[in-house]
Amino acid sequence: MVNSVTGDDETRDLGDWQPKNLPPAYKVGVPPKKNFLNEFTERTKETLFADDPLRAYKNQPRSRQFLLGLQSFFPILSWGREYNLKKFRGDLISGFTIASLCIPQDIGYARLANLDPQYGLYSSFVPPLVYAAMGSSRDIAIGPVAVVSLLLGKLLQDEFDPKLNAEEYRRLAFTATFFAGVTQAALGLLRLGFLVDFLSHAAIVGFMAGAAITIALQQLKGFLGIQNFTKETDIVSVMKSVWGSVHHGWNWETIVIGASFLAFLLLARYIGKKKRSLFWIPAVAPLISVILSTLIVYVTRADKHGVQIVRKIKKGINPSSVRKIYFSGSNLGKGIKIGVVSGMIALTEAAAIGRTFADMKDYQLDGNKEMVALGTMNIVGSMASCFIATGSFSRSAVNNMAGCQTAVSNIVMSMIILLTLELITPLFKYTPNAILSSIIISAVIGLIDFDAAILIWKIDKLDFIACMGAFFGVVFANVEIGLLIAVSISFAKILLQVTRPRTALLGNLPGTTVYRNIEQYSEATKVPGVLIVRVDSAIYFSNSNYVKERILRWLREEEEKLKEKSLPRIDFLIVEMSPVTDIDTSGIHALEELYKNLNKREIQLLLANPGPVVMGKLQASMFRELIGHDKIFLTVGEAVRSCSPKVSEEA
Repeated sequence: MVNSVTGDDETRDLGDWQPKNLPPAYKVGVPPKKNFLNEFTERTKETLFADDPLRAYKNQPRSRQFLLGLQSFFPILSWGREYNLKKFRGDLISGFTIASLCIPQDIGYARLANLDPQYGLYSSFVPPLVYAAMGSSRDIAIGPVAVVSLLLGKLLQDEFDPKLNAEEYRRLAFTATFFAGVTQAALGLLRLGFLVDFLSHAAIVGFMAGAAITIALQQLKGFLGIQNFTKETDIVSVMKSVWGSVHHGWNWETIVIGASFLAFLLLARYIGKKKRSLFWIPAVAPLISVILSTLIVYVTRADKHGVQIVRKIKKGINPSSVRKIYFSGSNLGKGIKIGVVSGMIALTEAAAIGRTFADMKDYQLDGNKEMVALGTMNIVGSMASCFIATGSFSRSAVNNMAGCQTAVSNIVMSMIILLTLELITPLFKYTPNAILSSIIISAVIGLIDFDAAILIWKIDKLDFIACMGAFFGVVFANVEIGLLIAVSISFAKILLQVTRPRTALLGNLPGTTVYRNIEQYSEATKVPGVLIVRVDSAIYFSNSNYVKERILRWLREEEEKLKEKSLPRIDFLIVEMSPVTDIDTSGIHALEELYKNLNKREIQLLLANPGPVVMGKLQASMFRELIGHDKIFLTVGEAVRSCSPKVSEEA
């Protein structure tokens, strides 16, 4: 007989593929039939309550259960009992450090959201206090962030002009913040946090990089001193606006201030990256830049020569905005829409930061509780004149490097913001807009992760397409289009993987009973007269027809190869089902059609190692009786051994 792999003439029966003295074969077990209600309850519990949140409450007295319940919603009551002076020292230093970074950033991010500067400071005062009591991350620094501020500003601007309708614009901002919080808290309470994972890591990398470039381009207005600037965010419109004003809109004094301090900020950033012990240099550099540039403008009176300045930051802590939130009317729907979109992006960013530092420091982070904490702080913040706050990548990294121990660092930062609002805001009057633009540009550069993009390209080309789709969508269209592309490609990838699962031809590793993918293992040899196919996915209505057709295509291709070489035909088709975690009625129907098709060709269908869920459904559907009880095997090796007499006879 001719070997089907090498083409060499040789005579062997199937026993050559199997070691001698094998143990007796076992039959595939059929799991006991489950009660529908019990099965439904188990599946629901596994989906929504995989962490078994009620485990700690079992067999506890009511007083203890009440205390545990409070600690669950307010983790500060748990870790606060072990708090000491040593931990406070670390939190105090990190709190001061991130405050020096967030003050100038908050003023700049308020401009991104088209709001007055004080609203950025408001959003770093109230939300961090709420999060410190309810959040479970030790490292997240709370406040406005560039991407969410830009997205919020763009979505709000589509509804109201921030200059002509300033009051309605602010009210809609507070409304959007309220419903962003409601969305986040609801996802946590309903334990639907897994929905955030539908936005893939690759899409987030592309979206963040695109948003960083868009934000940097938006800062050219302040960096160059341009007064009449486009409201669009795409790169084409921005560059037209920039070059269109080159002869009459640029201000050289502004450019000198912006370029000088941007170089200083980038140098500080480089020093901090080069030597981690000097992390405080890039952390305090923005505040130093603000102080120095403000003094320069004040002394030289550069504001009288066209240098645009902040002019006024309202003094005092957050005023109430409860009555300004739209709870009825046409603006309610607008606020809900903007809030849901912005809230989901803010939640995704915070979740990524929280997981990163929790893994780094080896502590547990409850995703659903985090969502409740983030949602609650935005709901409370919306009633205290705040716009959407979340975890910041740059500030959280600084917080971690500064030696933060607990969320008290957020409380320290919040207290410094309080002092700033009460005492220091008048000193920002002569702060040039150019320095705020420089601070934002230097901050968002870190959102462009080239290494991550290169790694994505190496690992998965489809992921890279999702990454680039999100990137180009943000840069050449707008943030909403980029976000839509990111979500669409992520879902498209899921659908592609579900509807077109992988299948593989298996061969025997000589001298063993192991069968592996012949593309991965070059030494694996095909068994004469037997085709072994593995399906690497659950079989559902979405892919059942494809799986059936793909198996038949494997069969046709192999038969054509054998016919060309005048080799014996295939008499057995073995489907390795260990990766098939589930099957539905469409999947069963596809197997029945496959069985009938093979019967017409006088080819026997054998199944190997179906799991308990699949086996239970094969039993319930009577497919086991259709194919025959003796045609379902524990392993591929046993299935191949059962084919031995037939193959040996033909050989």
